[in-house]
Amino acid sequence: MPFIDAKHLYRKMLETISKSPMQIVTKHKWPVVFVLAGLIVGLSGFTAIQDAHAQFGPLGNLADPNKTHEIHCAMPMTPPGNGTFGGSNAPCIDTGDTTFMYAAAVFVMIMTPGGVGFLYGGLTRRKHSLTVMLQAFMVYAIVSVQWVIFGYSIMFGPSADPVGFIGNLDWVGLNNVSHNAPADVYAPTIPHLAYVMFQLMFAAITPSLAIAGYADRVKMSAFLIHIVLWTTFIYDVAGHANWSLGSQGTSLGWLAKMGAEDFAGGTVIHITSGFAGLATAMFLGRRIGYGKAPFEPHSIPLIILGASLLWFGWFGFNPGSAGFAGFLETQAFQNTNIATAVAAIWWMFLSWAHTGKTSAIGAVNGAVAGLVAITPASGFIGTWASIIVGFACATVCFYCVLIKNRARIDDALDTWGVHGMGGVVGALLTGAFSEVRINPYAHNGLFFGNPMQFVINSMGAGFGAAWSFGLTYIIWRIQDAIWPGGVRVTPKEEEIGLDISQVGERAYSGFAE
Repeated sequence: MPFIDAKHLYRKMLETISKSPMQIVTKHKWPVVFVLAGLIVGLSGFTAIQDAHAQFGPLGNLADPNKTHEIHCAMPMTPPGNGTFGGSNAPCIDTGDTTFMYAAAVFVMIMTPGGVGFLYGGLTRRKHSLTVMLQAFMVYAIVSVQWVIFGYSIMFGPSADPVGFIGNLDWVGLNNVSHNAPADVYAPTIPHLAYVMFQLMFAAITPSLAIAGYADRVKMSAFLIHIVLWTTFIYDVAGHANWSLGSQGTSLGWLAKMGAEDFAGGTVIHITSGFAGLATAMFLGRRIGYGKAPFEPHSIPLIILGASLLWFGWFGFNPGSAGFAGFLETQAFQNTNIATAVAAIWWMFLSWAHTGKTSAIGAVNGAVAGLVAITPASGFIGTWASIIVGFACATVCFYCVLIKNRARIDDALDTWGVHGMGGVVGALLTGAFSEVRINPYAHNGLFFGNPMQFVINSMGAGFGAAWSFGLTYIIWRIQDAIWPGGVRVTPKEEEIGLDISQVGERAYSGFAE
């Protein structure tokens, strides 16, 4: 029997124990990834079988697919009398509304990998551009999975508490979400699953907008995890507070209960992403050479293409938030276009006045600011108020970008100045110009005899900004503490460009950096 060195064995045991879990995971990362993937696939399979059995009975007795498109039409709802339009029976699925919502969802989908990807990719330097576009592309993929597993449930599901702070897990894995029946309170003339898909597009674009605050600096591995954490703890919570309608008889979201108005996401989407970008830029610090070397956009045509796709997609973004094809999305359509046009023109003139030159990037920034600011107001205000929104947001956002630059805060692509402050302007002006004449489900605003609406909307905007800024900073702090080498790329990796150091490919293989 060979001799066993007890001391050597003891030392090896101590070395193994002393290793942190992160070191062990890092060393064996690919086996861990494949094991986790296998567990997820297996669990998904068992869940799918169980879900099918629960909804339809034994697999041999599935419902007749020819009779499921209106299976709950005019049948009693549970709980009774809790529908958006009142009454105890569910409305029938309307094919026109459903088609309209599918088209709107497709419009919004292209905004993330196409609109945001091309806009941000063009705004950054060539050596980082592919990374930024890939990040926008991957955000859509990541959030699509998070949304199905638990994101939709904790944002739109029945409230987990009487206050309406966050949703519970009743709809995890889209359990109890039907493809052939409406939800009890959300868009009741379309299938519940159609509403899930429409709202997914909003969930995906929001964290992609925040990329602008940390472009050129974050490791891809840290970015991928951050998207899941940020979407869960910031977007989903802010969304439940503003948009939860108390499904299944539970409490409304706490801001919705107060009467805060956010038609399509001024607070939920733009304030949260804009202030997240600011927090991240302040946490990471400036890029190497910031303020010393020119950081010029590498492709202005790509910027204009991205902005054009955003303008196009916003015609699904805002009008689709009505939830049905009818009178309300028509006003939202008009408001979206006129506010954006005014803001693009006015920003160009402001730039002209300051520099003596018209600016393509300035016109694009103005258009995006207009799209942002009209988002919360689009279904609540009239046409002339939308023109005021266009002038106001272009002015405020233009000077916020100047202030940010003079403060030397390296929010690389101006997400705070355009999205964060544009969202604030939109939220406040919604509280000022909202009209019951435009939207019978709304409240009159400050200039129509209800100053309290302005106060409530101000509180909603303040919550969105504070919640996003504070929690984003905390999430980055925690990630940086446990990430090997921190979340920021090394100076050498930043110098050669994230396209090579993180992706291993170039955006333009025929060009030297």
